[in-house]
Amino acid sequence: MLYHLFDYLNHLNVPGAGMFQYITFRSGCAIILSLFISTVTGKKIIKALQKQQIGEDIRDLGLEGQMQKKGTPTMGGLIILLSILIPVILFARLDNVYICLMLITTVWLGLIGFFDDYIKVFRKHKEGLKGIFKVFGQVGLGLIVGLTLYLNDDVVVRERVSISEIGIERSMSDEGFNQRDASKKVFVKDVKSTKTTIPFFKNNEFDYNWFTGFAGRYADECGWILFVIVTILIVTAVSNGANLTDGLDGLATGTSAIAGVTLVVLAYVSGNMVYADYLNIMYIPYTGELVVFGAAFIGATIGFLWYNSYPAQVFMGDTGSLTLGGIIAVFAIIIHKELLIPLLCGIFLVENLSVVMQVSYFKYTKKKFGAGQRIFLMSPLHHHFQMKGIPESKIVIRFWIVGLILAILTIVTLKMR
Repeated sequence: MLYHLFDYLNHLNVPGAGMFQYITFRSGCAIILSLFISTVTGKKIIKALQKQQIGEDIRDLGLEGQMQKKGTPTMGGLIILLSILIPVILFARLDNVYICLMLITTVWLGLIGFFDDYIKVFRKHKEGLKGIFKVFGQVGLGLIVGLTLYLNDDVVVRERVSISEIGIERSMSDEGFNQRDASKKVFVKDVKSTKTTIPFFKNNEFDYNWFTGFAGRYADECGWILFVIVTILIVTAVSNGANLTDGLDGLATGTSAIAGVTLVVLAYVSGNMVYADYLNIMYIPYTGELVVFGAAFIGATIGFLWYNSYPAQVFMGDTGSLTLGGIIAVFAIIIHKELLIPLLCGIFLVENLSVVMQVSYFKYTKKKFGAGQRIFLMSPLHHHFQMKGIPESKIVIRFWIVGLILAILTIVTLKMR
């Protein structure tokens, strides 16, 4: 909003108005405002939740310090939502398709999580929103994101095309080649692409069309269908992974903040032609604007961590956890880094897998031997370590350290091939 106002003022030659043209300046403003909202306004929201007696109903699982959390205000994800939405609306370009998608993601999953928390807290149904409705919501968001990236003309990748000396004149006249490096005889072209970054390989780009070559002339369309399906799976998996990780004070919040910083770095280099060329990665026009959103995301998670760190004064609930996971997933998909998610979000992945393994093995052994057996003392994985007697704060910090190592490895994959 303010970008468009100051852009108009800049055309009127108002001194200082040009500062809003810089992504770094607007990102700095976004993270400062986000931190202010989450820390200062967050305290008032927590008091309001306490006044309404919106407390967490704890089921006794025999974990140390668990029952002391009973009555702690939940639905604190509202703090995260406000801390993201307000700075982004103020400082980001609202005519940017990627910003629009991130805003839709935040509101969409925030509402799903809010309804889930509302049913748990006010309707006193422990199960919350039925799983089928959550899945429909996540699938719906995946469809919106995938189809928008397919149909919107602003969603392109700029590729370099080398032209031989003989074909230069003909190629220069071809429609779509919009830039030329005369010394290297290199042209660049904006194309709709189903390519994505794949880590640890020399040619670090993978095209979904590789799977659909059998479709002949319809290979591109089939490639996009596959991309939309992958988008749905990733959004569902990562949002659920963040939801499962939100079981210890500050665990999901801190892990999400680390992932957010990494994604901001990736978005900045992907949206900057100079850095993208140096790192030999895809240059994706207009994605640099996502740095503003990412800055607000980082500020929101760090600010919320002020109250969510051990011992937590507020829990984010599904309002926050589903939103955080969905934001990370859609952000990575937009910048064509979705195949890096298993590495970047390794904590979410192992939490998901621990539940799947535990449930599957229990059902298998119960069917075969008549009595179910478990792989872990308890799932998700963080509860397994709690059952071993490791203090909650130590588990959280160790998971953060692992998340930080994975984040560094994710960035290093840009050159590790």
